[in-house]
Amino acid sequence: MGKSTHGSTRPSRTRSSQLRRLFLSALSATPALAAAAVAIDAPNPLNDLFALGQAGGDSPARAPIQQPKEPPFKATPVAKCGPGSHKEPSVDGRVPAGSAAHGLNCNITQIGHQGTEGGFKVFRYVDPHGHVCAYYDQTLMLPLNALNPGAGSEGVAVLDMSHPAHPVKTDTLTTPPMLSPHESLNINTKRGLLAAVNGNLSTEPGFVAVYSLKPDCRHPVLDALGPYARFGHESGFTSDGNTFYATSTALQAITAIDLSDPKHPHAVWQGNVYSHGMSLSANGNRAYIADPGTAPGGGRAGLLILDTSQIQARKDNPHAREVSRLTWSSVSIPQNAIPFTEHGKPYLLEIDEYNQATLHQGGNPDIVGAARIIDISNERKPRIVSNLRLAIDQPAAHAAATQAGDPGTNNPAQGYAAHYCNVSSQTDPKVVACSFIASGLRVFDISKLKHPKEIAYYVAPPKPRSENGETDSDFAMSKPAFVPSRREIWWTDGTSGFYALRVAKGVWPHAAHSSKKKCGKGHRCKKKRAANRRQGEDSP
Repeated sequence: MGKSTHGSTRPSRTRSSQLRRLFLSALSATPALAAAAVAIDAPNPLNDLFALGQAGGDSPARAPIQQPKEPPFKATPVAKCGPGSHKEPSVDGRVPAGSAAHGLNCNITQIGHQGTEGGFKVFRYVDPHGHVCAYYDQTLMLPLNALNPGAGSEGVAVLDMSHPAHPVKTDTLTTPPMLSPHESLNINTKRGLLAAVNGNLSTEPGFVAVYSLKPDCRHPVLDALGPYARFGHESGFTSDGNTFYATSTALQAITAIDLSDPKHPHAVWQGNVYSHGMSLSANGNRAYIADPGTAPGGGRAGLLILDTSQIQARKDNPHAREVSRLTWSSVSIPQNAIPFTEHGKPYLLEIDEYNQATLHQGGNPDIVGAARIIDISNERKPRIVSNLRLAIDQPAAHAAATQAGDPGTNNPAQGYAAHYCNVSSQTDPKVVACSFIASGLRVFDISKLKHPKEIAYYVAPPKPRSENGETDSDFAMSKPAFVPSRREIWWTDGTSGFYALRVAKGVWPHAAHSSKKKCGKGHRCKKKRAANRRQGEDSP
């Protein structure tokens, strides 16, 4: 079967269609040519300016940077590995040469595997017909996979996860933004939309693709493709699914795109704000922005809380307002900040990537990115309440591992550092799972927010000469997805593909015991059980 009619291909797609799509992706690097090749569905005079990077945009007044007292700079308590574990041979998180040849695991087992390459995001979705699907990108820094004629891992993979032990690839999305989304792949489960904007290590012109998942999540339908943003790299999605934000990271460029009608997107706001990852509050009135600190003339990296209420309300000529900025002593490159609540109180899970020397001259290469929990109950004065760090992330241990030549430590895009995390739920989550690059997937119990502890880890066997050019070590970069009711984590490793993993029952924290009466056979209970089967789909 050849190319499908909805902007995707079946697993047996032809090489000619792949090369044609790669050529279109290359064309999109020249906005004027790309704009001529793809028609814009709805008239929008801003789009031409956005594509050329010449629009004026909204420039909010910069809030002062705060750095309040921080919790102790120490490693999180380590996991106690149970029977069947294949433990690390050194300090927590360290994977010396050869030690992971057959993989490492602690309190976690592999139940399913698919593919040969992974990327930056994994999502889970259950459509109205009960089909359970997973989506993951396969491109990492650049779409090098697509340049390899023998590779079978271009674009965004679509999996039927009816049986997690046997994932089945049912489709591959290969529109230009899906061939090279960088970190922008995003999902809105309420409306069943999957979207991405072209991106690479720095940026690409902002071609956006929007797919509908509701008809059959196993075969997404292309709703729109066009230059709706200025540039791309990362993204954000409001919970109502009406606004998709494309961010550029290397440039002052955020574009808010109206998806009220996903077949006819149009830009409603352009912000001259530096943003890496971007998450939105439940009502869409606040954006939580990971600021990489790349503004000319200074400005430390950290967290920016941005008032987006006028954009959310679709005011004419909307303006955003900076509410507050926060930084911390160990800041490297902020990657993303995920909102959640604990007993109704709002928090963020923030993640840094790489190390202080990656982007900032004179930075300490042994101060590496990790994760932290931030109290935002007073959004004008956010404060860090705890850190999620591995022992190998501590400066002395990291320096020793680098000097010893541990795999990946000399690669600025690998080594020991965090990259993406996720929470098991945005309401009272008990578990956090993080990709710590060379240290693999790490799982934490956050039942006590001020005292998180590691409970499990999984390091996939490194695969030399992988399709995307990454070799030395485990390459755990992806934001995981959860199925909390089954203690499952769906995740990708950059050099070995998609994994369905299950955390040991004995270490998985459980919610407080409820005395509520168990459900019977009535209509309400049937609806409740159906909702429970979908548990995990609304994880961010």
